[in-house]
Amino acid sequence: MEKRYLTPKEVAQATIKSGVAKANLKSSHMLILGVFAGMFIGFGAYGDIIIMQTLKNIDVGLMKFFGALVFPVGLMLVVMAGAELFTGNNLMTLAVMDKKITLKQMLKNWVLVYTGNFIGSVLLVFVLLKANLFSESAANLSISIAKAKMSLPMGVLFLRAILCNVIVVLSVWMATAAQDVVSKIFACWFPIMLFVLSGYEHSIANMFFIPMGKAFGLSMSWIDIFTVNLLPVTLGNIVGGGLIVPIAYYICYVKKSKEEAKNI
Repeated sequence: MEKRYLTPKEVAQATIKSGVAKANLKSSHMLILGVFAGMFIGFGAYGDIIIMQTLKNIDVGLMKFFGALVFPVGLMLVVMAGAELFTGNNLMTLAVMDKKITLKQMLKNWVLVYTGNFIGSVLLVFVLLKANLFSESAANLSISIAKAKMSLPMGVLFLRAILCNVIVVLSVWMATAAQDVVSKIFACWFPIMLFVLSGYEHSIANMFFIPMGKAFGLSMSWIDIFTVNLLPVTLGNIVGGGLIVPIAYYICYVKKSKEEAKNI
């Protein structure tokens, strides 16, 4: 019977191999694919806003639930269509720990991909505005979302961001384990739905949500956006997705395998 998924040990090796491939991409490709990923996450965020604004006068719980149902399309596009997402690429630390790539290579990827994600997110905001795709209700909801994100204390943002990227990289991990399109869709769908419904903080999603609120008149500077929200959220995402999950899995699935191989 054909095997339909990879074991955690096999996923660890596949993730290391993926990290090597990502580190060796051309700089221009990192940036271009980063722009695509920013737009892809923005597509999901836009759908989230549109669905929530239709339900906000009916039930807040349903509003959040149905918004969370559509948001995962962004990661599905990243994983299956092909793009470079900063938060997913935090798993590259596994390849660094295994000494397959250098810290410098990883940081280069992170910086270029993060920059591309930001460009793609803001570009989508601009296009959606010019396309006149926001009703007054959706515009008001965009302002409320951005205002709420900018009002949270840094410590709260940091902790929510840690939880967020633990979930995001586990979703990528499961999508790597999946060996067919339908399985990859479900691997992306449920964990990402969970993080959105839980109210966690994702740096790339916030690159769409907050500039959208700014575009509709919320008073804040770009410096405020970065220092008040994106900086603590980005750092929290790195801790969750670049340290906690990769270190645990390196110890359990990579280092252990090497030790067992030496004892044979």
